[in-house]
Amino acid sequence: MPTSMPGPTSMPGPTSMPGPASYPRSPIGLGRAAVASLGLVIAVDLFAGYAGLALYDVTGDLMDGATGSGILRRADAAESLNSLAGKVQSGSMLVCVIVYLSWFVLVRGNAGVFDPAEQSMKPWWAVVGWFVPLLNFWYPRRITLEIWDASSPVGARRSHLLVNIWWTLWILSLLADRVSYLEYGDAADDIHAAVGQTLIHEAIHIAAAALAVLVVLRLTRMQHEKALARAGVPVEA
Repeated sequence: MPTSMPGPTSMPGPTSMPGPASYPRSPIGLGRAAVASLGLVIAVDLFAGYAGLALYDVTGDLMDGATGSGILRRADAAESLNSLAGKVQSGSMLVCVIVYLSWFVLVRGNAGVFDPAEQSMKPWWAVVGWFVPLLNFWYPRRITLEIWDASSPVGARRSHLLVNIWWTLWILSLLADRVSYLEYGDAADDIHAAVGQTLIHEAIHIAAAALAVLVVLRLTRMQHEKALARAGVPVEA
């Protein structure tokens, strides 16, 4: 028997084949979709703010003693506009949650390819962490920072300032949302105060969504550039 014939032990096994997890997936498509969904939320929040201002104005007039059919028609119109704004907001938020989490899961998966040791939490926390009470106040930020560090250039760490400002605004938005839904009576002054709180919440929510857009854009670009660098493609600084 020829000694040059390779034996069974010299055959490459399945473990030598790179699996799908060895390669990052492009975050560009979902990144653009996430930015678009966040932009939709901002636009709807602006509409809700306009509706809120209309209601705030008419309840202020009622508090000042304004009467008549004209003021009542304005109040009914403002109420209807606010009801419509609330429904549109719910729809836009649902779309944004689905698209944003799809992007977030993808970049978390890429981070596990770039630097598995940097990821201290299981991949499923990228979704579950947003919905578990109390844990959702810091788990998503922690996961985002770990993705951020794993997506940074090798040997470098980019500042966490953008993520920290965004997360602070997001937490403030959650707290303001709870305050704006406190129970109030039917009196004009109660409604006026509640609408004022809601307007503050809308402003914070818009700011948080705008910062989220910047986070998505920056992180998507970081992962795209790192993927190109891993493939040996020159990347401009």
